[in-house]
Amino acid sequence: MSTVKCMKLLGNLSQGISPIQKRLLYRCCILPIVLYGFQLWFYIKAPILYHMKTLNKMQRRAAIWILGAFKTSPSMGIEAIAGIILIKFHLQKIARRSEIHPLKLSPSHLLRSLMDDSLSSSITPNSYRIGSLTNRQRNLTKGHLIDSLNKALGIFPLFSPLNPEFSPGLCITDEFSNCFCFNLVNKKEKEKYKTCAQELDDMVLSNSSSPQSALVVTDASIKHDIAISILHVHIV
Repeated sequence: MSTVKCMKLLGNLSQGISPIQKRLLYRCCILPIVLYGFQLWFYIKAPILYHMKTLNKMQRRAAIWILGAFKTSPSMGIEAIAGIILIKFHLQKIARRSEIHPLKLSPSHLLRSLMDDSLSSSITPNSYRIGSLTNRQRNLTKGHLIDSLNKALGIFPLFSPLNPEFSPGLCITDEFSNCFCFNLVNKKEKEKYKTCAQELDDMVLSNSSSPQSALVVTDASIKHDIAISILHVHIV
């Protein structure tokens, strides 16, 4: 907060730097300093009410300084006009990125050695690693490293590449080929697109009433040599 006060010396609306420059200065200089080491207190089940209250107050003062607005202006309004993301959402964004960071480290790194050895068989055994904890101890343990491990296991689920189910001819598309259909439709072909969309709607309605059905719908498109896809799974 004292840093924001010092930034007021740079000028106001009538003289000094512009609001765009103020916002850039706040994003590049203030936030990295204020949120340095946030992993020590921002993790699942951590008491963050006091920290968030302090950060919200700091960002409100920064937004007022950027816009030159009245002190009685609503916080969310001036932050939106100033183009500043809410501090809570900003923390969630950088926290998710930092949870994946340990996976990029060398297997011999200290953080990797403390993580569960199921992520990599080359990790040196360590009596302090998370994998050596019991289920009860793991449930009671809180911290950014636990969140990072849970995130890693969610992104990269463990499976055996030599499992017989992965053998040719035993894939789900081979066993239940009559349950799959692939429709290549271009939106420019309006009549064909409408017919295909109607067929899909009828298929979903007819199968959604069955308690033993699972619908998996995917869609993909290519624009400017970039493929975009979406998947939706509906289980009755």
